[in-house]
Amino acid sequence: MIPEKAPEKDCNLCPRLEGFRAENRGKFPDKFNAPVPSFGPKTAELLIVGLAPGLKGANFSGRPFTGDYAGDLLYATLLKFGFAQGNYEARADDGLELKNCRITNAVRCVPPENKPITEEMNTCRPFLVDEIETMENLKTILSLGLISHNAVVKTFGQKISAHKFAHGAMHDMGGITLIDSYHCSRYNTNTKRLTTEMFEDVFEKINEHMRG
Repeated sequence: MIPEKAPEKDCNLCPRLEGFRAENRGKFPDKFNAPVPSFGPKTAELLIVGLAPGLKGANFSGRPFTGDYAGDLLYATLLKFGFAQGNYEARADDGLELKNCRITNAVRCVPPENKPITEEMNTCRPFLVDEIETMENLKTILSLGLISHNAVVKTFGQKISAHKFAHGAMHDMGGITLIDSYHCSRYNTNTKRLTTEMFEDVFEKINEHMRG
């Protein structure tokens, strides 16, 4: 059975996430508060996979990595390396366009404390499977963080033990290359686990791989 391309606005597949979403709709009725759709052209060769929408970022704006610190670093880097054009103003209607790049999340709904549970990741995985299967030109996947990495590896039916997460590591997923990066979160950048230079080094590697 082919999964739906995206969850419904009132998706009820994960009761905990559905309840949290309803709670936030009550608190913030003017915000998006729904499963966040992917952003960017389906014809792209690069797919970026994050963990899940941030409460006051993508969950508010309705666009991945839009409205929080992680998006500030991600979109600035995409613009620098030619994967985006326009201006990033942390709004879904800022006119920013992605070029040869698409962004999605392993889990489409905001989870409490930014931590989805295993059952929720498994439930949402069919949407990631469909995302990858329907991107006919896909060559490279960038996983932001360990949970995203594990979700992608499982999507390809591979063993996590054979593809261990490491910043800058490259993994063959049967013709598609998975590249890892630490997540571009405020915590990681504040603690220097991830610097701007480290993040840009990953994109240098992506560009080199895609040109080759």
